[in-house]
Amino acid sequence: MIRVLLADDQTVVRAGFRALLELTDDLVVVAEAADGVRAVELTRGTRPDVVLMDIRMPRADGLEATRRIVADRSLDAVRVLVLTTYEADAYVFEALRAGAAGFLLKDIDPDDLRAAIRTVAAGQSLLAPAVTRRVIEEFSRLKAPGTRARQRLDPLTDREREVLALVGRGLSNDEIGQRLIMSPLTAKTHVSRVMTKLGARDRAQLVVAAYETGLVRPGEN
Repeated sequence: MIRVLLADDQTVVRAGFRALLELTDDLVVVAEAADGVRAVELTRGTRPDVVLMDIRMPRADGLEATRRIVADRSLDAVRVLVLTTYEADAYVFEALRAGAAGFLLKDIDPDDLRAAIRTVAAGQSLLAPAVTRRVIEEFSRLKAPGTRARQRLDPLTDREREVLALVGRGLSNDEIGQRLIMSPLTAKTHVSRVMTKLGARDRAQLVVAAYETGLVRPGEN
């Protein structure tokens, strides 16, 4: 069973998501929270596989709640999916920086919602590379990379920088392997090494890092 925690300040929204998720045999809602502080408390208490986190909530918003969950090493196995009404949302960008595994629009199709949760629970964090990249591009335009940001790339080999750039452009391991003439398994190994060296939690954070360090620039293909 995939255990899910719902965090949204609207009771009717939580009820709707619960009803959708519990129509399946492999998804179960273990807790509901109406604010960010409670979401963190319940995450620590129930250890769900996935948290569906609304951005705008009282006491602590979804961004702050995501930061607290990601910073808690005892919750390393928990994945946060941010819920938003608009994909071009600065809070979404910040949530990805904070360590969210990805984001979903609130009007998502029920089948796509269930598939997204299963995907994240299986460890595949970047749900929609093209959309996520578009969000990151939008807000990377606002800030040029500084020296400190570029220095994050110092531990990487030339090959690892190539791999990071391709992850930043939204390519899968299979596509990276084809581009660099290596097997998907070798590509996956390189991606894992880059994540370790940069202290990234998942591929979403690698995409953010690729843009923030200037390795990939908005508008590049």
